[in-house]
Amino acid sequence: MSKQLLIERDGAVVTITLNLPEARNPISDNAMVDAIVDALQAADGDPSVRAVILTGAGSAFSSGGDLSKMKPGLGLRGEQPVATVRNYRDGIQRLPLAFQQIEVPVIAAVNGPAIGAGCDLACMCDIRIASQAARFAESFVRVGLVPGDGGAWLLPRVIGWPRATELALTGRMIDAAAALDWGLVTKVVEPGELMPAVRALADEIAANPPRAVRLTKRLLREAQDASLGTVLNLSAALQAVVHETRDHEEAVDAFLERRKPTFTGN
Repeated sequence: MSKQLLIERDGAVVTITLNLPEARNPISDNAMVDAIVDALQAADGDPSVRAVILTGAGSAFSSGGDLSKMKPGLGLRGEQPVATVRNYRDGIQRLPLAFQQIEVPVIAAVNGPAIGAGCDLACMCDIRIASQAARFAESFVRVGLVPGDGGAWLLPRVIGWPRATELALTGRMIDAAAALDWGLVTKVVEPGELMPAVRALADEIAANPPRAVRLTKRLLREAQDASLGTVLNLSAALQAVVHETRDHEEAVDAFLERRKPTFTGN
């Protein structure tokens, strides 16, 4: 297990915790990127995992990039621009691609500040629930940078173009209440209620037929950039797959027999 992460399995739910609280959980180092990508792929590769929770240890969700490593030759910044481009492609830009490729649902439990790449990390997840202590900022411009981790693609798809533009061009921080109002998160709870609330949502998702859940997420992801005709064709193809599952038959039988279904993932 990587020292950058804590990974816990409880039933069908895996919780991944960014575990560098003394540094406020930065995600720009390759070791952290590797750890997150490996953890996501491992969860996705296990059909018995039905949901993933992502959160941060300590008071922050994630501070994003490590400002102490932004001098030439340190962290993502190379000695030459061409090296910097390569560092981003081989480093932090692997995160949004990993989140996009997996089918297991990921819920962000935003326990505290999610700043810069930390805000974008939350946007990579499928659903976000925030503690009242959470804060969000697409703050790259304030340190003379652009969103190098995919934030320009992610944030507008979560909160819409005008508000994403406002946050990205001002670098302004918003609180959890504003994040809820803008649709950045779906729920805000007291700090002590965050993990129970997120776990309740994960359990609600996990109670559904696993294959249908994963393929529904895949369909939603693909629909972000596809035409209606393409989405309809893909929907029909995936529907043909799930129609043949035992879980679909169990769901129909349980409904007709007025009983609670038991899903096995088959």
